[in-house]
Amino acid sequence: MCDPSRIKVFFVPLGCAKNLVDSEHMLYTLRQNGMEIVGDPDGADVAVVNTCGFIQSAQEEAIEILLKLGQLKAQGRLRAIVAAGCLPQRFQNEFLKELPEVDAAVGTGSVKAIAEAVRAALNGGRREWFGANETAEQGGGRDLLTPSYSAYLRIAEGCDNRCAYCVIPMIRGPYRSRPMEELIEEARGLAEHGCKELLIVAQDISRYGVDLYGERCLHKLLQALCKIEGIEWIRLHYLYPDELDDCLLDTIEQNDKILHYFDIPLQHINDRILRDMNRRGSGELVRERIRTIRERMPDAVIRTSLIVGFPGETEEEFQELCDFLRQARLERAGVFAFSPEEGAPAAAMPGQVDETVKECRRAAIFALQQEIMDRHSASLVGQELTVLCCGLDESGRQYGRSYMDSPDVDGVVFFDEPTAEGQFVRVRILDAAGCELFGEKVGEQHDDRQ
Repeated sequence: MCDPSRIKVFFVPLGCAKNLVDSEHMLYTLRQNGMEIVGDPDGADVAVVNTCGFIQSAQEEAIEILLKLGQLKAQGRLRAIVAAGCLPQRFQNEFLKELPEVDAAVGTGSVKAIAEAVRAALNGGRREWFGANETAEQGGGRDLLTPSYSAYLRIAEGCDNRCAYCVIPMIRGPYRSRPMEELIEEARGLAEHGCKELLIVAQDISRYGVDLYGERCLHKLLQALCKIEGIEWIRLHYLYPDELDDCLLDTIEQNDKILHYFDIPLQHINDRILRDMNRRGSGELVRERIRTIRERMPDAVIRTSLIVGFPGETEEEFQELCDFLRQARLERAGVFAFSPEEGAPAAAMPGQVDETVKECRRAAIFALQQEIMDRHSASLVGQELTVLCCGLDESGRQYGRSYMDSPDVDGVVFFDEPTAEGQFVRVRILDAAGCELFGEKVGEQHDDRQ
């Protein structure tokens, strides 16, 4: 029976994995303050939307949700609305003026103020919380939004890279590593509650420790995490090629718990475009790093993100990117048309590419990459893979993820035999369609990462 005196909060988490961690901190704070999280905004006291403000499409999604909640509020079916996260942080000077439906705004530096904001929204008067990102606490309790067997470990916040197309430093502030002891303790706590897969995230995990310890320390952190009992898989997200050195590669190669899954956001391969993007390193450095990974770990899967239609991109430069993909045969890639974001230097650069041209190039790269991924998946038929069971999909099919598959961004492996969520099984691959694999369960022994 619900306590009628408790504040009922409907919560909407949006955005990337780093933002998801903020959502988990908010949910923990709300519950610790005696509030009840409900699954329907209709009849709730307050709706909280943790927004994404990275690119225009994400902004539009958040605003659409806020406007729909505003309609419920106007009908008397919802008392108040709180917008949190990247969108109000990015547009803090005009956010509440432009969205009169919203009662309170909470920026990325004030995540722990969410309960105070909820109470203030219910008490009338429109308020905002925009604390300094530089001094905001990164740790603390979390109510996981991921399954218990898999969790994100955010090892740093903010970014110093200053890529010309990106507004993350404006939204999240400078790069700030978390103390290693704090991270190890958090990882131990996750393992004690059943976590088997740690997904290491930050805007740039390869820089971990530079600000705090004066040197790159990701390899030291990983070595410590590998010692935690219960953690079976450690997956790395956002490694930059110029900092993917031999010391880090040695650590990955020598520790079986660290998956041979390399998420390396390249964005482009042409030297001029990389310079204009303010990316560190050259196209040749990228090629050399990929060659080194392939030589040292032949089973490696490389994921990347690419931007086409960056200001000034010529047809020849675009074709250089296509040729690179044909040669490198990257197993996973997300392809995006350049989005001119307000406040990002690239938005004001000369040579803006026509939207139609951008979309044509995006479609061409997508088709090329799809063919590469299809061939890679087909090459796995007949092999056995270790699969982390994720339960049933919407149609009732049993599925899981291999070392090649990060949640929500990669493919899955379907197999035939009912298996408990969070259990590792061996699956023989019988068929492939795109990034989806189909197979039969052949055992439950977790022999190795594949």
